Amino acid sequence: MDWVLVAEQALNGLQFGLMLFLLAAGLTLVFGIMDMINLAHGSLYMVGAYLAAAVAQATGSFGLAVLGSLLGTAVFGMLLEMSVLRRLYARDHLSQVLATFALILICNEGVRMIWGEQPVMLNTPAALSGPVELLPGLYYPAYRLLIIGVGLAVALLLYVLVTRSRIGMWVRAGASNRPMATALGVNIRWLFTAVFGFGAALCALAGSLLGPLLAVQVGMGESILILAFVVVVIGGIGSIRGALVGALLVGVVDTCSRSLLPAALRQLASPELAANLGPALASILIYVLMAAVLFWKPQGLFPARG
Repeated sequence: MDWVLVAEQALNGLQFGLMLFLLAAGLTLVFGIMDMINLAHGSLYMVGAYLAAAVAQATGSFGLAVLGSLLGTAVFGMLLEMSVLRRLYARDHLSQVLATFALILICNEGVRMIWGEQPVMLNTPAALSGPVELLPGLYYPAYRLLIIGVGLAVALLLYVLVTRSRIGMWVRAGASNRPMATALGVNIRWLFTAVFGFGAALCALAGSLLGPLLAVQVGMGESILILAFVVVVIGGIGSIRGALVGALLVGVVDTCSRSLLPAALRQLASPELAANLGPALASILIYVLMAAVLFWKPQGLFPARG
């Protein structure tokens, strides 16, 4: 097997894992702090991608598209939290699942009414459309390198924000003991709204960056939401470090298995069997990984303290 192919797929897995981290970080913060199961988290990813495409078509600037997507989705997320989700905090998880599933349907129909049924184009910036030579013989798209750099920068920013800042201290206090944090003067209601808006902005960042690589279409958030939940379960609910490690594991395993496993099976079986068995095994491998992690560490790799 060519080492260039292995290196390219490993970088693709790193890039996909970092984008999964952006979704899983917001999801694990909402779940860990608010004890809120939000199935509509993937819809925020979809809204962010559509807003980025709309701003890019209006302005011709990819940078403005990303910025507009972040601001628009954060505002949309906070309005959603204040108008609907805030009423669900005291409800049981079944009520939260049903209500947020209804939000998925509403968001899908709303996007369909505004942008139509057909996928919307979001083009890669012209300056980043070419490849970059990382090693002799190893060329990798410049845009994917940008995604990797942005993902690593956001991961570092989140670590500093959660562990080294006053806002992070309030977030950890609200997650550990909500009544005590309220007694000490923390406005939990506005803290929850801000955290939800921040999580929505992370979804928008993932949607706007992945938009040029994937189709911007109705329902695009549902499939990636499943992977985000897998990441949260593997890493540990409420843990940013766990979300990062889990996302990298899922991204690398999913990407490499889909591209390399069929090629490896061709060395052991007939081409027909490898073509049929390879994709099937690759599609279940991340769930096998999740089951293995839960068998050894039922609370995830890095469960949140407190």
